[in-house]
Amino acid sequence: MNLVDLQSFLKRMANLRGLAGPILIVMILAMMVLPLPPFLLDILFTFNIAIAVMVLLVSMNTTKALDFAAFPTILLITTLLRLSLNVASTRVVLLEGHTGPDAAGKVIESFGHFLVGGNYAVGIVVFAILVVINFVVITKGAGRIAEVGARFTLDAMPGKQMAIDADLNAGLIGEDVARTRRAEIAQEADFYGAMDGASKFVRGDAIAGIIILLINIVGGLIVGVLQHNLDIAVAAKNYTLLTIGDGLVAQIPALVISTAAGLVVSRVATNENVGQQLVSQLLKQPQVIMLTGAIIAMMGMIPGMPHFAFIMLGGGMAVLAYYLSQKTEREEAQQKAEVVPLAMTEAADASWEDVAQVDMLGMEVGYRLITLVDKAQDGDLLRRIKGIRKKFTQDMGFLPPAVHIRDNLELRPNGYRITLKGVEVGSGESYPNLLLAINPGSVSGQLPGNVTRDPAFGLPAIWIDAELRDQAQVMGYTVVDPSTVVATHLSHIINTQASMLLGRQEVQQLLDHLGKSAPKLTEDLVPKTLQLGTVQKVLQNLLDEGMHIRDMRTIVETLAENATRTQDPFQLTSLVRVALGPAIVQQFYPSAQELQVIGMDQELEYILIQAMQSSQEGVGIEPGLADTVLRETRAAAKVQEQLGLPTVLLVPAQLRDLLARFLKRAVPQLRVISHDEIPDFKTIRVTATVGGRS
Repeated sequence: MNLVDLQSFLKRMANLRGLAGPILIVMILAMMVLPLPPFLLDILFTFNIAIAVMVLLVSMNTTKALDFAAFPTILLITTLLRLSLNVASTRVVLLEGHTGPDAAGKVIESFGHFLVGGNYAVGIVVFAILVVINFVVITKGAGRIAEVGARFTLDAMPGKQMAIDADLNAGLIGEDVARTRRAEIAQEADFYGAMDGASKFVRGDAIAGIIILLINIVGGLIVGVLQHNLDIAVAAKNYTLLTIGDGLVAQIPALVISTAAGLVVSRVATNENVGQQLVSQLLKQPQVIMLTGAIIAMMGMIPGMPHFAFIMLGGGMAVLAYYLSQKTEREEAQQKAEVVPLAMTEAADASWEDVAQVDMLGMEVGYRLITLVDKAQDGDLLRRIKGIRKKFTQDMGFLPPAVHIRDNLELRPNGYRITLKGVEVGSGESYPNLLLAINPGSVSGQLPGNVTRDPAFGLPAIWIDAELRDQAQVMGYTVVDPSTVVATHLSHIINTQASMLLGRQEVQQLLDHLGKSAPKLTEDLVPKTLQLGTVQKVLQNLLDEGMHIRDMRTIVETLAENATRTQDPFQLTSLVRVALGPAIVQQFYPSAQELQVIGMDQELEYILIQAMQSSQEGVGIEPGLADTVLRETRAAAKVQEQLGLPTVLLVPAQLRDLLARFLKRAVPQLRVISHDEIPDFKTIRVTATVGGRS
C-alpha cells in the first residue's frame, strides 16, 4: 500500500466516525433481543466497567463543565448499555442458572462469590446499600445541582451578554471572540438543562436495578423448582447468587458514572481540574492542618482509643503542615526578590544618553499587578492593550502612541496609575485574585466584599471572590476580571484624551497616509497653504468635542478650499464641522429621521449674539448672563436625559464655538451643534429649551 492509498484509507476511516454513535445504539438495542453467550457477556461487562472508569477520570481532569459537553449523551448511552446487559444476563441466568454458578459467565460469578463471600444474604444487603448510595445520595444531589445550575445559568445570561458587549465596545475583544463567548454561554445553558434531564436516567436505572433483582430472584425460584426440579434451598442459592452478581456488576459502574456526574455539575470552573483544586485549596493553610493534627493526636491519648492510629496520623499531619509552611515562606521570599530592583552600579559621567524622554502614554503598576502584564504568568493585559489601540485607531482615525508599562514600587501593591506626557491622568487598584462586580443601578441584592467604585466611570462596585461570579450575575451585577478593570480604565482615558494624543508627528503620518491614495490632495496643503500646526489644531478641536477624524479626505478638501480666506484654526474648524455635518448628526442620532434636540430661547440667543459682538475679544460673556446660561442649560440637559434622548444643544452658527467651549467643563455630557451642520433631509423637534434673561 503506497502513501496515497494509506491517506485515502485514513480519510475514509475518519468519515466513518460519524457512524459510531448510531452503530453503538443499534448494538445496545440488539442485546436486549438477541441471546448472548456467557463469554461475550464477560467482555461486555468488562467493557461497561472500563467505560465507567474512563468517564470518571475524564470528569476529574476537566477544568470546566463544557470541556465534557457530551456527558449528558454519554450518561444516556451508558444507562442503556447497563440495562441491555441486565436483560441479556437475565435471559442467560433464567435459562442456564440450574447448571451452576458460572452459568452467566465468569464476571457475574466473581461478583457473586468473591465480593460477597458466596453469601446471598450479604449480597442482597451490599446491593441494597449501593442502590441507596447511588439513588438517594449521589444521583439526587447531582440532579438538584444540575437543576439549580440550569436555572442560575439562564438567569445570568443577560449579565454575561452585557459583559461581552462591554468588552467588545471597549476594544478588549474582537467580533470573533465575542461570537465564540456568546456561543459558549448558550452551550453552558444547554449543558445544564441536559444534565438536569439526564440525571433522571440514572435515577430510573437505580429503580430498574431493584425491580430486576426482585424479578430475577422470584423468576429463578420458579424456573429452578418447577422446571428443573431443584430443591428450594439449592434454587435459592444458585439463582440468588447469580442475580446478586448480575446486580453488582451493573450497579458498581452506575455508581461510578453517578459520581462522575456529581463531579461535573458540582465543581466551580477554574483553571485547575478537580485534583488540583483539592490539593491547592485543602493544603492552602498550613495552620489548619497543624491544628487538625493536634486535635487528632489529643484524641489518641484518651483511654480506650486506638492510640497508634490517632497519634501516627496526628504526627504525620504536623510534619505536612511544617513542610507546607516552609514552602510558602520560600515562595513569598522569592516573589519579593523578583520585584526588588537591581542594585545600581557605579555612576558614569553624565551624557546625552542620560536624558530620558517623557512617555507620551504610560502605565505604572504595583508589584502584585506584575502578573497581569507577564506573559509567563498568563497575564493578558498586554494583549488587551493591543486590542484597545486597534479599536481606537478604527474608531477615531489615527494611531495612538504605544503604552509603556513599568513597575513602580512606590505605588500600593495592587495600585496602578496612567500617565499622559508624564502627568497622572488616572489611577486605581486591581486585585488579581478577585473579580469586580459593578452595580449598573438595578441590582437585586448586596454581595460580601470590598466596596469601591469602578475606576473608569465611577460606578458603585465591589471586589468579590471568584466563587461569587454566578451569584453576582444573577443579581444583575456586571462582573469583570482584574485585567478588564485596568484595560477599560485605560480605554476610557485614551478616548477622552484623544486630542492630547494627536501630535505633529501623528498629523504628518495621517497626511502621508492620505497622500498614498490622493497625492494631489495633500501635496499643496502643507506647508504652502497651511502650517502643519494649524492642521493639527483643527484636528484637535474636532477630537476635543468627541468627533472622529476618519474622513480625512473631506477635512483636507475643506481646509484647502478655505485656507485662502482664513488661517484661524477655530474658524477653519467650524467650516470643517459644516462639511462633516451628516457624520456629526449620525454620531448622535444613528438612524433617526427626526432630531429631538435642546433648543435655545430666541431672546436669549439675541442677547448672547449682542454680548459676543460687543466684547472686545469676541468671546466674552457677562458673569450674570453666564450664570443664567449655565443654570438653564443644566436644567434642559437633565430634562433631555430623563426623556432618554441625546443631550444635544442646537444653536446658531455664530454661537456654537463660544457655547461649546463655555459649557464643556460645566456640562461635559452636552454636545453643541449648529443649524448649518444639520443636513437638509433631517427634521428637527425641540424637546427642551434653554431660556432665561440676563
